[in-house]
Amino acid sequence: MTPDSTAPLASGSVTVRAAAENVYAILTDLDRLADLADETHSMRWVGSSGARPGASFVGRNRNGLHRWSTTCTVTVADPGSAFAFDVHYGPFSLPIAHWRYDIDSGGDGGETTVTERMWDRRPRWFVGVGGLATGVRDRATVNGDHIAATLERLRQTVDGPADS
Repeated sequence: MTPDSTAPLASGSVTVRAAAENVYAILTDLDRLADLADETHSMRWVGSSGARPGASFVGRNRNGLHRWSTTCTVTVADPGSAFAFDVHYGPFSLPIAHWRYDIDSGGDGGETTVTERMWDRRPRWFVGVGGLATGVRDRATVNGDHIAATLERLRQTVDGPADS
């Protein structure tokens, strides 16, 4: 069963005033994506300089005093349409998550809807261990909150501050 064929653990959407290609460029610029995210501190390509299926990057994450790194492999890199990657942890490449950003221009090029989704791929035995390592026991709630925050930061990056 592929991650995209099951219900995601967390998801959210936002509509921004930008062309889909511009949104894709932000989401695949790892420095910018790390700036938008809550737990991710930095991301760096490994042996390549851009998003393409099979490319990998290392994510350095933090939550309070908790620190951990993951290795991510791009599964989808469709400019202006979608960006997705699998997340693995440790020397045995333990599956952790699948993240996907779908980008829908709506046809007119003036507004684009971005949907961010995350599928939990951790083995059942690792869920408690992962909670201790990251300081997050309720990954569904926390990732839902993080997705909402990431998408709002994306909207602010593209559209500017919300009107009062």
